Amino acid sequence: METLLNGQGKKHTISLLVSNKPGVLIRIALVFARRGYNIDSLVVSPSQDPAFSVMNIMATGESKTLDQILKQLNKLVDVIHARDRTGENIIERELAIVKVRCAPEARTDILQIAQAFSGEIVDLSDKSVTLQVAGTTEKLDAVNKIFEPYGVMESVRTGKILMARGEEATA
Repeated sequence: METLLNGQGKKHTISLLVSNKPGVLIRIALVFARRGYNIDSLVVSPSQDPAFSVMNIMATGESKTLDQILKQLNKLVDVIHARDRTGENIIERELAIVKVRCAPEARTDILQIAQAFSGEIVDLSDKSVTLQVAGTTEKLDAVNKIFEPYGVMESVRTGKILMARGEEATA
């Protein structure tokens, strides 16, 4: 039985190798939309070959539907390969920039917490500290949660990027 998140399905990590051409992204997004699958995050980056791009998609939905989506994606002319990487032993990271309300008396605590999470301070003002943290989704969730009592003024996250371990190609 599949674990459901908020009754919407399971989170999936999908990697694709696609042609680096205009219109590819919209065709891929439409495949997800037609099946009622929500794209939670999407990162597109160049591959080693400039003719291709790598896409990393985090999406929420049922596994059975994802199987149909992957079959449809792999049939698209501009998709070289699409694969569900959920549950695989892969390297995955996200980046977050978090702006925290910072009263002078809390500054030392906030800077120590940032250091504990290997955060880098990217801006410091009289009333706020902005830090950059990279890591797993769980780590970034923990950063937001621990700074909540101080007041998270703003938080921006990249989507998840991933890479296969060892000699295996990611997409």
